[in-house]
Amino acid sequence: MDVKQLPTTAVLSDYVTICELDGIKVVRVIHPKATAAISLFGAHVLSFQPSGKKETIWMSENADLSGTKAIRGGIPVCWPWFGKAAEPSHGFARSSEWALNEHRENEEGVIISLTLTDTAETRAIWPHAFRAELLMEVTDTLKVSLISTNTGDAPMQIGGALHTYLNIGDVTETTVSQLGNEYIEGGIRKPSSGNTGFDQEVDRIYTHANETVMVEDPRFQRRLAVTNQGNNAVVVWNPWKALSASMGDMADDSYETMVCVESAVYDRSVKLEAGENHTLSTLISSQ
Repeated sequence: MDVKQLPTTAVLSDYVTICELDGIKVVRVIHPKATAAISLFGAHVLSFQPSGKKETIWMSENADLSGTKAIRGGIPVCWPWFGKAAEPSHGFARSSEWALNEHRENEEGVIISLTLTDTAETRAIWPHAFRAELLMEVTDTLKVSLISTNTGDAPMQIGGALHTYLNIGDVTETTVSQLGNEYIEGGIRKPSSGNTGFDQEVDRIYTHANETVMVEDPRFQRRLAVTNQGNNAVVVWNPWKALSASMGDMADDSYETMVCVESAVYDRSVKLEAGENHTLSTLISSQ
């Protein structure tokens, strides 16, 4: 995505503007260190490109950008649960409208804060009072943090994921390493060598991954370091041929240039008492 070409609707500062992309409003960052974009719909990171380097984040060319359904690609916010633990799948945060809370900037980069709070609609799905904040820190690296706060009186259980789609040159040449000695696949725990390549669909929950996971991308001649905190797993996913072709918001060959490496709390194991908070984060750097 060439974020510099998006039409500007409002100028917030030297480095931050509001733009429109089809049916969604986008906060755009153009800074000497990097460019980036985040949609108010879903608090969804759409782009991060360090200066002089290739785009880091993968977006589907067929993504629905109407603001009516979850966006394919980028960094979806799966919250307050991950997967099919409840309805809707991956929670409601990624298909909710978030508010721009603040933006801060200096010569080193830009920080964007978006917030989501409970409404009658969210309480009908999940009966809790909450405040969720998504921080996007844009420098030479991208750090995305999801801060969940229990603003009610009763305890609440949460999970979630920062469902990062990474832009890669060729999935058949790509490897992910430092994944630990175990993963869950199809509900079954299996031993792991600590790394994986891709020659078929991969959908795994690595439960003992290192804090920093490495993605080797030889086609683009780079290594991506993905450092996660506040998680209990790293999810690695590539849909491969059949699933990619079956999805209306992905091109048939989409699987060839993306891999998901996700900071996740896969099992809703975080318990927040009244007033407590939890931070789930991922930091992506290109080497």
